Amino acid sequence: MKKRNKQKNKNNNIAIRVEKVSKTFRVPHQKINSMRSAFVNIFNKKTYEEFIALDEISFEVKKGEFVGIIGKNGSGKSTLLKILAGVYEADKGKIIVNGGVSPFLELGIGFNPELSGRNNVYLNATILGLTKKEIDEKFDEIVKFSEIGKFIDQQVKNYSSGMKAKLAFSVSIHAKRDILLMDEVLAVGDVAFQYKCMNEFEKYKEQGRTVVLVSHSIDTVREYCDKVIFINDSKIAKSGNPEEVCDEYILKNMTKEQIEEQGVEKEKKKREKE
Repeated sequence: MKKRNKQKNKNNNIAIRVEKVSKTFRVPHQKINSMRSAFVNIFNKKTYEEFIALDEISFEVKKGEFVGIIGKNGSGKSTLLKILAGVYEADKGKIIVNGGVSPFLELGIGFNPELSGRNNVYLNATILGLTKKEIDEKFDEIVKFSEIGKFIDQQVKNYSSGMKAKLAFSVSIHAKRDILLMDEVLAVGDVAFQYKCMNEFEKYKEQGRTVVLVSHSIDTVREYCDKVIFINDSKIAKSGNPEEVCDEYILKNMTKEQIEEQGVEKEKKKREKE
């Protein structure tokens, strides 16, 4: 009986559990970019190449943790985040998510370009589970944080990519879900806005909420994350301590000169001696 209680308590502390998750995409060999090529290839047998995006990925994220996911382009980071958000479905494996999820996966994803910023706020916040009354109460705060100002009533198709990203991010964080999924949110916007984002992440942690961040900014990952997962060639190459995992990433993806410049080898040997 005690073991069951311990297991139950352990499960209650887990925000995300991923068990041997795999995802494969079928990429067509033929590229159809015109009506003529479509007609010419209509009777040809279509052939595909399989691309393994994720290969038996397993890990856990505790409630209140700030977890970074790093890896080179094409390693499977964004695919993993989309599976956690429910955008993609895994081919194999098991995923357990304990709590509501607020995803920020792509610039302005889910925005209707023909609608105004105001209408898109209401549309996206509703999708994230907020009632009209809750959106009414948070609306001014959402607009203020996004720094959109007077452009809030303009059509989103006239927004810059940075403006769309700021508004989408502001809606996501004000939804106040248990788990925040962020894909390269710090790749857009100015330094001041990025600083505001990190402050919001810290508030999430203080409130016991969970943040999973995909980023190429190793400095940001080192500074803010409690744990880091390094995905390489569709598998987890290393996970755990941010310093050690980030060093491993640098050693596998940078030139010898870059590694020496950052002093990664020296720091790694120093920690091993300790």
